[in-house]
Amino acid sequence: MPKRAPAPAAILHPIQIVTRRTGVSADVLRVWEKRYAVVTPIRSTSGRRLYSDADIERLRLLVQATRTGRPIGQVAALPTAALLALLEEEAPTPHHPRMQRGQADAASAARSADDDLLEACLRAIGDFDAVALDLQLRRAIVALSADDFLDAVVVPLVDQLRMRVLDGSLGRPHGHLAHAVLRRVLDHVVATATAPLHSRDLVVAPLGEHAHELDALIVAAAAAAEGWRVTYVGAGVPADDVAETVQHVGSNVLVLSLAASSGDRVIPRELRRLRALLRARVEFLVVATTADVQRAALAETGATPIVGLRMLRTRLRALSGDAASENGTTDRASIRPRIRSRR
Repeated sequence: MPKRAPAPAAILHPIQIVTRRTGVSADVLRVWEKRYAVVTPIRSTSGRRLYSDADIERLRLLVQATRTGRPIGQVAALPTAALLALLEEEAPTPHHPRMQRGQADAASAARSADDDLLEACLRAIGDFDAVALDLQLRRAIVALSADDFLDAVVVPLVDQLRMRVLDGSLGRPHGHLAHAVLRRVLDHVVATATAPLHSRDLVVAPLGEHAHELDALIVAAAAAAEGWRVTYVGAGVPADDVAETVQHVGSNVLVLSLAASSGDRVIPRELRRLRALLRARVEFLVVATTADVQRAALAETGATPIVGLRMLRTRLRALSGDAASENGTTDRASIRPRIRSRR
């Protein structure tokens, strides 16, 4: 019986090949790997990063997904099969071509307007013009729904800002200026979108020493737009104070914004401390950039991992529906704030 030939070794590619095939610059790729763990390259004996064909295909799909208007933070954690399904949903089909062509034109026009707005914001940051940045953002608040404002403007702006500060195309002072303006604008969104007194209470807090305050404020704004009465706890607040805030407010939902690597030792300790301080019926929602961050700690404390604003909204709507059923009503419209919708 003839001997079976050994399977050929997988072909690995240097980063130059990856950038040429995907269109992602080396600097952006490094940011995506560090912040979102989109792929895990193999290291050569000399320390060079090497990528498989599967890595390149996944990066190509992620690039296509971001071109549909979704920020990288919302799609980075999706498995490759889910990315393919997402892109198939976006692709036009032969059915109802006239209707789909019109929808595609409208979506394309909306994305173009969003891109123009994003570029105007980045230009204002580059010019170190806080007034212009504030003006562009407040115009967007008026023109867009709360969801569109967060998904199409704020999230990609924060992603772009971090990448450009990391790759050196923007200085750290530019990042500080943009952070101050965005914080002020997001505070305004939370204050104006927060629902009436009879709505359910929800507490939002950044978790861990590396948590980004803007991420937590984006979460707070998204929750307020869903009709929740939001209490935001600032960055750097210890677990004991967060728990006391939840108790004072009387909330049964605590949303934690998490930015940490899987090896972070502070997050599990903080989660356990919070669970010990708060009664079991308080639900923890932990919003992270990837689904794998601190998975063991989340499971141990009964926390629900949330990846992206879309998943957060889905969970909050389910919780609102549960509360309405307990109170003998299912009318969410009565508590949801009126927010302008884009047509």
